[in-house]
Amino acid sequence: MPDAALHIQSGALIAHRLLDVADAIDLAQAEALWRAHAGGEGRRTRLATAAAHELAFEVPPTQLALPPLTLELDGATVVAERTARLYDFGAIALALRVDAGGLDWDAFAARCNALDRATGPGSGTEVWHDTLRGLLDVIGPALRRPAARHLEEDYLFALVRRFAQPLSGDEIRARADLAALLSGETRPLSAQETAELTAQAFSYFADDLVVLTWDRAFICEPRGEGDVIDILEVANAQLLEMRYYDERLDDELATMYALVEGARGGLSLVASRRAARLARRLYAMVAEVTALTEKVENSLQVTEDVYLARVYNAALEQFGVPRLGAAVDRKLAIIRDTYTALYDEASSRRAELLELAIVLLIVFEIVLALVEG
Repeated sequence: MPDAALHIQSGALIAHRLLDVADAIDLAQAEALWRAHAGGEGRRTRLATAAAHELAFEVPPTQLALPPLTLELDGATVVAERTARLYDFGAIALALRVDAGGLDWDAFAARCNALDRATGPGSGTEVWHDTLRGLLDVIGPALRRPAARHLEEDYLFALVRRFAQPLSGDEIRARADLAALLSGETRPLSAQETAELTAQAFSYFADDLVVLTWDRAFICEPRGEGDVIDILEVANAQLLEMRYYDERLDDELATMYALVEGARGGLSLVASRRAARLARRLYAMVAEVTALTEKVENSLQVTEDVYLARVYNAALEQFGVPRLGAAVDRKLAIIRDTYTALYDEASSRRAELLELAIVLLIVFEIVLALVEG
């Protein structure tokens, strides 16, 4: 018999697509451009429950309301609310929100999978790119050094505000097939896989629950706050930006060694100048990437809200952000060491040239003295 307690009275499914679009976005300019275009509202995001000294954005992102969109989900036409959240470090989070109230658990899971098929990485749909193009056509002047290629990350939230009967977090875990919801599978999963998929579970009050995976999250939050969604979005944005810097440094390392050899070859004076120019270029790149990665890493300050801090740190680990950050640091260290070696080599060659010039002057003076004598 169906479990009446697992009937969802109020809930939503939210698909996110995060894109890296530029090195930076002037949020005030973007907000003004959007208001002038559509008369739409833009607002700086704040976390609903956490006080400013507990959990806060260093530079609050700007959220823009976009026109709603209709989607076909398993033959049913649904209306999706659209929003765009702009981060000053160059990322944009697009969101499609579909109502999921009035469904039983199986229908809720089925609609979640349908939304993933319609908007997820394998969907082949243009819904995200059309939305992005329409947005960038308006706010394009606010982008600083726009990206030629947009890296992307997807995430799907299954949100329950209220079940038909009040349930505790433990009761939800015991009675709902969270592993199937979070994996998108329709066949029964093994006990081992189920345990792994639901391992990252968090509750603060008895009646709330958050369960995280790599690309989906289940959230039961009867009080209606959206802080967990906000901090998971920031963690995904950090993953996106670290991927960008990791790939950028890979490209730099691939060409750096050839440039180093070219800088070292040839006549000593010319090689010294080449080495010095390359050293300056590498130093500028290290300084730029270091400043930008620090900006991304410090985008959300977590201090005293222990629960949200736990969820945030678990999400960063789940997404592999510390691992990518360590890879970026290693590659920056390689480039920094190369810069030091090139700078030292250029200085050494200049010193050698100076010593040679002094010796030649001394020889010239001696020869001149002998000739005059």
